[in-house]
This record gives sequence, structure tokens and C-alpha cells, in this order.
Amino acid sequence: MIERNARTRYGEIDLNAFEGRTLVSTEVKARRARGPQAGSGSHEQPLNALRPSQQARVRRLALAWLSDESRVRPTARTIRFDAIGVTVDWRDRLIRLDHLEAAW
Repeated sequence: MIERNARTRYGEIDLNAFEGRTLVSTEVKARRARGPQAGSGSHEQPLNALRPSQQARVRRLALAWLSDESRVRPTARTIRFDAIGVTVDWRDRLIRLDHLEAAW
């Protein structure tokens, strides 16, 4: 991982990492299950909340991050956008973690 909560003048990227020569910008969505008996229904799955407008925002943030000449970083040949969905229970225990590589 290169940077967590990477600030740009336009907003924040949750995670930036390099995998080989690929820059991976990742959006993380988290949800808390509704009560101790909550299941893992689709209404609680955090990646369902990742809309096209948010995807476009992450692309703009990645471009701003790459354009910032004050940052020291390896040279990327490609860029990939991942998404991570985290669901925790009412006691903050992990119920589910989904990692989608190349989510868009």
C-alpha cells in the first residue's frame, strides 16, 4: 500500500497501492448489519451502494493524485479501480469482506 485516505484537492481516495507497475485505486464501502439477528441480505451489501457517479469521482481523484508532482511514487503503466465492501455486525465484528478487482 502506498497511501491510505489519500487527500487530493478534490477529495479523498480510500486506498492507493501498486501491484507491479499497476496503480490500484480502491473505494471502500462499509455497512453495519441491522441488529444482532441481521442477515447478509442484498440491502446490507455495501458494494450495492457504489454508483456510476462515485466511480467517476474515484477516477477523477486518481487523476488528481497522479498529477500532483509533490508526491513520490513509482511510475504506473496501467491503473485499476478496485472496490472493497465490508459488513460488520452490531458489535463491530466482521461479517463479510468482498474485494472486487477491476470493479470498473
